[in-house]
Amino acid sequence: MKKLGIYIHIPFCLAKCPYCGFYSHGGTTDTEREEYVKSLIEDIEEYGKVYGEGYLVDTVFIGGGTPSILKPDQTCDIVDAVRAAFNVAEDGEITIESNPKTLSREKLMAYRKAGINRLSIGAQALNDECLKTLGRVHTVEDFLDNFRMARQCGFDNINVDLMFAIPGHSMEIWEDTLEKVIGLEPEHISFYSLQIEEGTPFYDMFMAGSFDQVSDSMDRAMYHKAISKLKEAGYEHYEISNASKPGRECRHNLKYWSMDEYLGIGMGASSYVDGVRFAEAPVLEYHENTFMDDASEFVFTGLRKTRGISMSEFEDRFGKSLWQVFGDRKEGLAEFFESGRLIEEDGRLYLSEAGIDISNAIMAEFV
Repeated sequence: MKKLGIYIHIPFCLAKCPYCGFYSHGGTTDTEREEYVKSLIEDIEEYGKVYGEGYLVDTVFIGGGTPSILKPDQTCDIVDAVRAAFNVAEDGEITIESNPKTLSREKLMAYRKAGINRLSIGAQALNDECLKTLGRVHTVEDFLDNFRMARQCGFDNINVDLMFAIPGHSMEIWEDTLEKVIGLEPEHISFYSLQIEEGTPFYDMFMAGSFDQVSDSMDRAMYHKAISKLKEAGYEHYEISNASKPGRECRHNLKYWSMDEYLGIGMGASSYVDGVRFAEAPVLEYHENTFMDDASEFVFTGLRKTRGISMSEFEDRFGKSLWQVFGDRKEGLAEFFESGRLIEEDGRLYLSEAGIDISNAIMAEFV
């Protein structure tokens, strides 16, 4: 059976963070969340009728928003609905995202009982002033308490999300955050530069000239400091913004970067199944990929992985070598090869660490 990842979107938060551009909103009522979960389960059942027999689901990712805002029984009902509608692998990776302010021992134990075996905690910073700047509703102590509690409840696969280049961020604060998180020994650490997304309060501040933006040079210095410290601690930097202990990569997210199939369920969720991209926006949107769409996406998503892409895998998948398809792009890529930012060796095409700094420019050549 073909393998499929399922993404479940929960668009609710205690409060909308001023930097967040994802489809989510705060201030919802229990009734609104109950109605959404009911509708979500109905959608899961309907999608199961279409895809349930033809695929083996080996990853499930419950994201948001803040999925941990739901009541324990609501989360269990969602997972049970997925199991009832689809063939879920016994060793499947089932992840739930969480905010430290919304976790409890009751919820964590319910997650474990439901078979959720991977927890992602949105710490973002281990400095209370930085958390206030980001509009986060939790404190450093909330995060630390939740991490310990998750371990006590049996979670042995935990990701911690971190953010750098926050207004007021210094290298000293960032190093302290990295050292404290590494000291907790989570299996996975994601580290993202703060992005200014259109339609957010931070974007409005930026356009008004009142946003205290960290310089590009400091942003890049923080990024490389994270890679250095994580590698020293035994983590493998396997994707631009992700590192894990050996064998603990996020199997679900690897699907996005490897052009594998995934089904998104819930408002705002996107899918890629049978060569078709579709999204549950207010109006369901479909796009059937062309050969060049698939080839381009395979390359520019694959280049997010530090291993890059396999040239033989490209040929097996598309029936032509990479340079038969993209030979006309070589001239535009020449400077990147010459500078060592883009490397082709041992049958792989990948970015060097310096190449990651200008990854968008390199990937754009394949679009």
